[in-house]
Amino acid sequence: MSSDQPTEEPTYDDRVYRSPMASVTGVVLLVLLAWLCGDSVVRGSGNVPWIALAIALCAAPLIVAFTLRPAVFAGADRMRVRNPFRTIELPWAAVDVVRARFSAEVLAEGSTYQLWSIPVSLRERKKATRRQAGRLGAGNGQGGTPDQEVLRATADQNVEELRELQERGASRPGAQGSVKVTWSYEIIAPAVVGALILIVLLATG
Repeated sequence: MSSDQPTEEPTYDDRVYRSPMASVTGVVLLVLLAWLCGDSVVRGSGNVPWIALAIALCAAPLIVAFTLRPAVFAGADRMRVRNPFRTIELPWAAVDVVRARFSAEVLAEGSTYQLWSIPVSLRERKKATRRQAGRLGAGNGQGGTPDQEVLRATADQNVEELRELQERGASRPGAQGSVKVTWSYEIIAPAVVGALILIVLLATG
């Protein structure tokens, strides 16, 4: 006897939050690293090429970790937070609150997880507040500004969207479960190996 009920599958690609500035910075740093280390490998002598390769092996994963890797994937049932060295999977039912103070963060099961891909800019927040106050002042006598037109900083807008997803999805059957945290060994391992090689080369050079 077949069941007509669809199976619940977690989806993460409904909304993706990244920092464009961090991505651009990461690409620039990787290009600069490749140029400097590549030049040392080609032109260097003695241990210099090996030291350059060790630096590249150590630095490249760290650049990726802090610039290109961070992202938040939010779907109907859960959110997946990809930070520099960890990936946190949070079913909406396990999330207590998503907030943006001095940094964007999510509270779940007594723990706090930062959202690296949603940087909070106090300057942008103050600018949005001033613009909103100006609009409210200009709108006096014209019915004011509708709620849906309230100006917010980018981080505050993103956090508000995540809150709405959490409120809508917390009661879904697929949104139940506990928080899962996994370490990103594909980032950690090469960085550690590169650092160890560099230490050995410098100590024996």
